[in-house]
Amino acid sequence: MTQEPTMAKLEVVPAAPGVWARLRDAAAEAAAREPVLASQMSAVVLSHDDLSGALSFQIARKLGDQELNGMTVREVCLAAYADRPDLVDAAEADLLAVEERDPAIRSLLQPFLYFKGFQALQAWRVANWLWDRDRTTLALHFQSRMSELFQVDVHPAARLGRGIFIDHGTGVVIGETAVVGDDVSMLHGVTLGGTGAQRGDRHPKIGKGVLLGAGAKVLGNIAVGDYAKVASGSVVLKPVPAGCTVAGVPARLVNCPTEAAPARTMDHTLADVVYDFVI
Repeated sequence: MTQEPTMAKLEVVPAAPGVWARLRDAAAEAAAREPVLASQMSAVVLSHDDLSGALSFQIARKLGDQELNGMTVREVCLAAYADRPDLVDAAEADLLAVEERDPAIRSLLQPFLYFKGFQALQAWRVANWLWDRDRTTLALHFQSRMSELFQVDVHPAARLGRGIFIDHGTGVVIGETAVVGDDVSMLHGVTLGGTGAQRGDRHPKIGKGVLLGAGAKVLGNIAVGDYAKVASGSVVLKPVPAGCTVAGVPARLVNCPTEAAPARTMDHTLADVVYDFVI
């Protein structure tokens, strides 16, 4: 009698909890550990059904004021998320970027509630949605409130990707025609600006996976290639090749190629060998 071959049992590995589930778990734990914050955790996170609800509430409670009340801000945000669900997907990617690149955080709750860079970025995403629908005055109102509250001034017409990490946030300025690719990391004091009063396409184009150190200034309609690194305090006035590191005033090539994913490692150190020519 021929024995039937035995089938190997497939082990079912449960899927990891999604961003929203993890955020709720962190909020519930925080409420239990710190009862004085329980009402905040409930209002901002636990009373909502999904990330779009919590995110719209968080933006509204930050940006709302006597001129534009929080309820109206929230309605605008919900309309944006209903029209563009990818904005919520981008917020998830931004949260995961903070988790990956900031060793100081304890859970996703920390950037969601308290990090200016993350909050300003989500407010900008709604402002950009408004700008694209020719609701420019309201978009500029959002920009103004972002700048006042978070010290992050991003023009609503700029183009930013997803998985972006703005660490500390204070003093970040991104101009109207700037483009920032996916998975970029930048620290406080970064400026993506112009070089004068000219109009038209006048701001930098930052490739994917770029690391912009604290106080870095990239000026003019120039490209910083994918996975490049701009050292802290540098002033970049000419294009930066992909995968290269620049440092100094004016910026010079330090090493090329540099590491594979500088925005993810957040490695701000420089190579020992410095090239002796200006880019």
